[in-house]
Amino acid sequence: MQDWNLGIGEGADAVVNFVLDHFTPALDAIAAGIGFVTDGIRAALTGVPMLAAVAVIALLALWRVGWKFAVFAVAALLLIGGMGLWERMMETLSLVLAATAIAIVIGVPLGIAMARSNGVQLVARPALDLMQTMPAFVYLIPAAMFFGLGAVPGTIATVIFAMPPVVRLTNLGIRQVHHEFIEAGEAFGCTPMQLLLKVQIPNALPSIMAGINQTIMLSLSMVVIASMIGAGGLGNTVLTGIQRLDVGTGFEGGLAVVVLAVLLDRITQSFGQKRAPSGLRALFARRNGEAAAQPVKA
Repeated sequence: MQDWNLGIGEGADAVVNFVLDHFTPALDAIAAGIGFVTDGIRAALTGVPMLAAVAVIALLALWRVGWKFAVFAVAALLLIGGMGLWERMMETLSLVLAATAIAIVIGVPLGIAMARSNGVQLVARPALDLMQTMPAFVYLIPAAMFFGLGAVPGTIATVIFAMPPVVRLTNLGIRQVHHEFIEAGEAFGCTPMQLLLKVQIPNALPSIMAGINQTIMLSLSMVVIASMIGAGGLGNTVLTGIQRLDVGTGFEGGLAVVVLAVLLDRITQSFGQKRAPSGLRALFARRNGEAAAQPVKA
């Protein structure tokens, strides 16, 4: 039996050629905007001295997670510096932050629109399914064709690959807000915008932050793959190890990626969780509680 050829590949080629022929100025404008964001974040991160950056990350880890994780963060970052991969790690971090910021700016409003309209959800869900199930390497082809090689196409491919979780979990979080909260807000005369900003988003924040956390993790995995089109960073180290069959180089690059993933995961998770008081805050909380529990003498 002869195989059918529906010409889907030829149709995709025709669409790409049409876009290149008629929308090149728009593509250049998009590339310029994304390049401005990516280059700005990269310049800011790579311009910070290593010890200063380690101190900032350690303080952030201490504030959000605890002293044990702060010690781990310092040791892990110094390990990366000792392997000579600090600059490449900061390049990877800049790509992750740029892609995540763009994904949040696009994804959170889209998730809100999906939560408010079943029609928008009906249209958006198949697109999100396609974005999540398409192999990651496939995104590199149109990104490279439309935007060339470098950090810009890598960022664009990363945004497309990593955006679905924040869209889906924003939609889910807002839809799961209790009707009693919404009815109470309406009873107090909240406008739809006030209801969204003061009732729905605060109650949906844990779900939204979980979506942002997953977007960051997917961004990190994709920027490593995007090194194949010149995105740079730790992906170049891993790619060099693969090309040369150099186990040591590949292991160092992979270890640095794992460390960065753990740091980003634990810190971003903490923003969506209610943490019990620890350290001095716990001591003050206990003392205040004991003082409040003591009966007042006449």
